[in-house]
Amino acid sequence: MKRTKISSLPIALPNAFSRLFSGARIYDSSSSPEARVYYIEKDEGYFLKSAPKGTLRRESEMGAYFHKKGLAPEVLFYESGESDLLLTARALGEDGTHPAHLAEPKRLCDAMAEALRALHSIDARDCPVQDKMGEYLSLADRNFSQRKYDISLFDGLHSYACPEDAYRVLCEGRSLLKNEVLLHGDYCLPNIMLKGFKVCSFIDLGNGGLGDRHVDLFWGAWTLRFNLGTDAYRDRFFDAYGRELVQKDVLAVIAAAEVFG
Repeated sequence: MKRTKISSLPIALPNAFSRLFSGARIYDSSSSPEARVYYIEKDEGYFLKSAPKGTLRRESEMGAYFHKKGLAPEVLFYESGESDLLLTARALGEDGTHPAHLAEPKRLCDAMAEALRALHSIDARDCPVQDKMGEYLSLADRNFSQRKYDISLFDGLHSYACPEDAYRVLCEGRSLLKNEVLLHGDYCLPNIMLKGFKVCSFIDLGNGGLGDRHVDLFWGAWTLRFNLGTDAYRDRFFDAYGRELVQKDVLAVIAAAEVFG
């Protein structure tokens, strides 16, 4: 995880936290234009995320839920004012893109698959998001109607000649998608924390909820291909997860939906 030292936090915090973090080293750990992420090096460490108003509410909610299940760092503070602020404890370990993890791709692949199978086996009847696939399909429908798409996003993994082809696959297969397991929702190597090649927690949970396992399976296969530069571990990942649970036709529907994600 990239960290660039900065002189101070560029955003205001409530007085109690300002006093707590006084004198701490601050690092910019942002990885996307949608949000700014800062690492505060004090005690066991903290992460502070700032994003447009209302965009971190779901991440706060699902982060607290995953923490209750022992799967994520504690959510310490959430506020939605002119912008959203989310403060969490630092997750233990290093994320899946750490060089030590990438250097042993077979172990990394197996650890990812085993952790995902365990996540999907959790009783999530109390999950605060009970219809993730309804939200997921509504977003795809809306973006298709507004001509928001990227058909090149998954070239070499799942390819569609045009947005209409992708949307046709989505429409024909949408009834296959089930709210059946607890999803991470963005199951990629930067969002998986490991110690000794054992997944110990998850971060960036704003897309989580009760949904279809193939969303996480799709992104797990994608991140191995993207971060390792090869598709050689795709079958290994599915085998380690449980090949009997992986349906290729459902993965194709997920790929079609993600064109409009």
